[in-house]
Amino acid sequence: MQELRGTENEPDFLPVVKLFMPECGFVWLLTEVDPEQPDVAFGLSDLGMGCPELDSVSLSEIELAAEVSGLAVQRAPAFILAKSISVYADDARERGLIEV
Repeated sequence: MQELRGTENEPDFLPVVKLFMPECGFVWLLTEVDPEQPDVAFGLSDLGMGCPELDSVSLSEIELAAEVSGLAVQRAPAFILAKSISVYADDARERGLIEV
């Protein structure tokens, strides 16, 4: 398993779930949900435009994207935690997409 690179003030968590929409190339690696705002998660988002980013994402907006497009959001059942979120982010920025 990859060593975490965070600090006490800025932890570098492992992703706990991979959500994706295979038909359009959207991928989210999420590390946590805000306990005070349960609709807000943090992680790495890739909307298929070549510029993945670490940021907060609204879970209801992910659901809305699926609803509007008619595509399903899937959860990767066999997602293996291999790296911290910052390592996934560095790799994704280099490649222009999330590869897991």
